[in-house]
Amino acid sequence: MKPVTRRRVLIGLGSGAGLLVVGVPLALNAGRPAIVNYIEENGTGPQDAPRNPDLWFEVTPAGVTFFVPKIEMGQGIHTALAQIAAEELEVTPEQLTVRQADTARGYAGGTMFTFGSTSVKALYRPLREAAATLRELLREEAARQLGVPAARLTAAGGSFFVAGSRERIGYAQVVAGKQGEWVIPEATPTLKARRDFKRIGRAMPRTDFRDKVLGTATYGYDARLPGMLFGAVARPPRFGARLVSASAGAAGRQPGVVRVVIDLKAGFAGVAAQTRTQARTALSSLELRWEGGTTASSADLDAQIQAGSGSVLRRRGNVRAALSGGTVVQGEYRTPLAAHAHLEPLAALADVKVGGRIEVWASTQYPQMVIDDLRDVFGKDREVLVHPTQLGGGFGRKAGQHAALEAARLSAAVGKPVHVGWTREEDLQHAFYRPPTHHVLRGSVGADGRLRGVEQFTAGGDIIWGQTGIPEFVRDALGFDPGGLLGQFMPYDFPAYRVVNRREALPVPTGYWRGLGVLPNTFALESFMDELAHAAGADPLAFRLRHLGPGEDGRRLRAVLERAAQSAGWGTPVPAGRARGVACCLDLGTASALVAEVSVQGGRVQVHRVTVAADPGLVINPDGARLQVQGSVMMALSSALHEELTVQDGRVVESNFDRYRLLPMRDAPPVEVLLVESGDEPQGMGEPVMGPAAAAVANAVFTLTGERLRTLPLRPRQG
Repeated sequence: MKPVTRRRVLIGLGSGAGLLVVGVPLALNAGRPAIVNYIEENGTGPQDAPRNPDLWFEVTPAGVTFFVPKIEMGQGIHTALAQIAAEELEVTPEQLTVRQADTARGYAGGTMFTFGSTSVKALYRPLREAAATLRELLREEAARQLGVPAARLTAAGGSFFVAGSRERIGYAQVVAGKQGEWVIPEATPTLKARRDFKRIGRAMPRTDFRDKVLGTATYGYDARLPGMLFGAVARPPRFGARLVSASAGAAGRQPGVVRVVIDLKAGFAGVAAQTRTQARTALSSLELRWEGGTTASSADLDAQIQAGSGSVLRRRGNVRAALSGGTVVQGEYRTPLAAHAHLEPLAALADVKVGGRIEVWASTQYPQMVIDDLRDVFGKDREVLVHPTQLGGGFGRKAGQHAALEAARLSAAVGKPVHVGWTREEDLQHAFYRPPTHHVLRGSVGADGRLRGVEQFTAGGDIIWGQTGIPEFVRDALGFDPGGLLGQFMPYDFPAYRVVNRREALPVPTGYWRGLGVLPNTFALESFMDELAHAAGADPLAFRLRHLGPGEDGRRLRAVLERAAQSAGWGTPVPAGRARGVACCLDLGTASALVAEVSVQGGRVQVHRVTVAADPGLVINPDGARLQVQGSVMMALSSALHEELTVQDGRVVESNFDRYRLLPMRDAPPVEVLLVESGDEPQGMGEPVMGPAAAAVANAVFTLTGERLRTLPLRPRQG
């Protein structure tokens, strides 16, 4: 199968909007809401999942090996996909050896790209079809070897049992007796009915549990080869600065230094040494001169991100007429620049053979992007093999891998494998970040307590566009970043709605962050929904339920809202000094609702309890789903209560976790997770619950104190 390159991904991103590049502005303005709808329905990237079993599996006399295209970064994706494979293959999870596929396996780049809570959703059916096809190939061969009709064979536990006898034959025995090649049938076998599932829908132990408990799992930082060196690379003093002159200075004479590598054209200066400490120490002896770059501050970024004008993304009804009557409410919300705060900084090991293959071991979410970046430097026809390692967290930061390219540059210069592992300081101060956002909403509530209309202005820095090579004029013509669409629209049923978006290319690099736009957008929209409920004199939960439509989305949101509210005790007394807040969202096909119980003391918000109801369609592994929800809640609470990057003179001020505050363990509340199923297909699970947490906490603070907090992180007045 032909691999999907980054260029093809970008074409995929824009394919639904193909006319935007060549169309006239007037046509684009008229069609932009339709483009937005298309992207919402079709996602933000291709997932060319293969159905031929020889890519997914190897069956030998030793057993069945399952090669997983998606990257494991703590989300449990290998376990969930192994359950799906085992279901149709009719083996126990213990009989399935799970291996991370490398890029030589043959999966398309888009299939290996692990992002956006799409892995299970995208691979659910093709993986089942591949496993079922392999099962039927084995059945035909087993029937031949046993001399019985295939219809008499029942598959279970990695064996075929002959009806009416005690005869059986294992998969390994079938393969050992196979003569000739497999011929994959054109037709897809019938898949199992949901009522017959034995693996899907049940809690199963994680496939990576043993390795992680024993400390034998290999992360990018752990990758090693015999004879390897360690590298360190110079960073610019501010965003956008250029390296204009460089010399080795005293670095080349430092202990352990093997080579100082300088490439002014590429803006690269680095050191390869026997140890990582030697490389980093020598780096400080390089004589470097940087010029240019931004001197922007956080205040400058906030001034640039101003909602109030832009491209119309959605319109229905007459908003002007709706806002001309009733009780009009206006709210203005901001979310700041934020870091990914993954545990493992960027790291990769590269081995560049002279004129030969480039081999890389990297903690990357997107191996194809690593290949593309390396070929940009070393030649389009260069053979590149990427071994994705385990990731110590990613959250979007490890789409691509800068460390891999740096290690490859050094390896090519010294002729040996080189490992580059960023420091925490490098990771915080030289990354790309969640862009800041600004939201201004106006809405009107009628005398009947119903919402008449809402006008919504949103502004934010680039997310997907920030990490791609799409020209600025194309981005400007489109008028929005696809990543900013997540959580962008109110899911309620009311007559008039208009959404205007403004995208800004900031002087500070911005890009993917867990959930993309869902947390900033849902914080604004669900906080404003609470303000509208207050204006209507209505209970916030009842107000939301009253405005849900009769369709499937409304029905699913109603179910999770009612389930979360019931379990949280909504409407019942809370302990003294506490209050509850509620919020919900529909994101990536998953409906979720969250009730937070909080107190406020000394200007500090304490979250005591969180109740979440989530409907991801079909649940593959209930334990894995609950862990995903709990992880999302913790990351969202950390963002809601603490996280904020400060930019000063063109650089990030915070250099480590002593200054970039995260939610401490002692403040982590208990999180009750209620899983609601509403379909036969799984939807996104790793990110949608990032949406409602911040708004639910802010809404609870308002109920408790009367103070409406409209800026993250949430900082109530003291006293």
